[in-house]
Amino acid sequence: MPKKAEAPASFESALQQLEQIVSRLESGELPLEEALKEFERGVQLARSGQQTLQQAEQRVQILLSDDKDAALTPFTPEDN
Repeated sequence: MPKKAEAPASFESALQQLEQIVSRLESGELPLEEALKEFERGVQLARSGQQTLQQAEQRVQILLSDDKDAALTPFTPEDN
């Protein structure tokens, strides 16, 4: 079973890595096997970024909630 790639330190670094992968794939100069590995890594980064954005959106919705009596609790993201 292939081991899972290490997650980037931040959303911004993940986005930068994803942009680099797209650039390398668009160049058309990668051998097929390397292109597939890059594509797989790109999919992982995109999914991770999407999850980060969803969590941020949830936090914003909680902060903007009209329920002034709602108890404030620390935000804990769901692990998938």
